Amino acid sequence: MTERTGILGGTFDPLHHGHLAIAEEARSALRLDKVLLVPAGRQPLKNGSHVATPMQRLEMARLGCADNSALDVSPIEVERPGLSYTVTTLEQLSLAGFGELHFILGADTLADMHRWHEARRIPQLAHIVAMARPGHTPNLEVLRHHLPEVTDQITVIDGPRLEISSSDLRRRIAEGRPVRYMMPDAVIAYIERNSLYR
Repeated sequence: MTERTGILGGTFDPLHHGHLAIAEEARSALRLDKVLLVPAGRQPLKNGSHVATPMQRLEMARLGCADNSALDVSPIEVERPGLSYTVTTLEQLSLAGFGELHFILGADTLADMHRWHEARRIPQLAHIVAMARPGHTPNLEVLRHHLPEVTDQITVIDGPRLEISSSDLRRRIAEGRPVRYMMPDAVIAYIERNSLYR
């Protein structure tokens, strides 16, 4: 039987409980064997906006996933030179034997998907999983207009709507405000050890 793998990409700057809750919700709803978190190396549409280095974001993702055997972390985009294109990542993961791929993204990100590099090829490589997020419900009409290929390859999940954002966490840390219970303790300890976001 073919393994079913969820792919959750992102900057994870820093990783927080919202990311982990989305991964677990998708795993359960779609009966995935595992979910692979893929920290971005250099995102074309967010180029230069990261605060932590790619290796630091990779390590925070590993620490955050350590206590869940159904979650794993891939360094594929951090280790690959150049910009991090989703289509390239999905191609490489498919060739590496990760089985049937399910690409997980938030409803807010879905609206921009047609702008991505070779976006029309993405649904050929993976089933698209759109996760509803606070203030964002997937707009499939806009998607159908720009990317009609996606509409037969999409599942919408009304996931856990935790109102946690990485940008808010970075701001809270810079201001010395608490972030406990919003992020895994191991990630908080790593941020403190490395004086990130101060």
